[in-house]
Amino acid sequence: MESVLSHTPESVRSVLIKHRELLKFGIVGGTTFVVDNGVWYLLKLSVLEDKPTTAKAIAIIVATIVSYVLNREWSFRTRGGRERHHEAALFFVISGLAVVVNLIPLLVSRYGLHLEVPNVSRLVQETADFLSGSIIGMLLAMVFRFWAFKKWVFPDELGQRRRDLTLRR
Repeated sequence: MESVLSHTPESVRSVLIKHRELLKFGIVGGTTFVVDNGVWYLLKLSVLEDKPTTAKAIAIIVATIVSYVLNREWSFRTRGGRERHHEAALFFVISGLAVVVNLIPLLVSRYGLHLEVPNVSRLVQETADFLSGSIIGMLLAMVFRFWAFKKWVFPDELGQRRRDLTLRR
């Protein structure tokens, strides 16, 4: 990240540094977006063809595990300070709530608006699934996660206490 910043104009660099956590969180989000959609389409176009919501839930769980590791070790590495098991439990509880947030648009699209075969063409169904499950749902869940992770999982005051202790040693 530092090498990228050294090649960035000063006016942009200061904004990136100020919002470093958000930028890193976004990169992690982009990575988990690929993981989520890769797993979802692999499952829904094969063994879970008749259960797209179940396939999406499994994909979100896999992506959430990847997200925890990347956020803990990179995005929010200077925050936190809780014991790992407590922090992980909070992360997964909040991520579980985010799964619900993520699935709501897909559920509305499929079962509320009936945007599924035979009511619509396969192309319309897949487009609606992608827009509702991978764009709208994921964006809503991402906003919720960023806010909740900063507030409860990786609160800065715990990270500040840890940094202060390190400086005193």
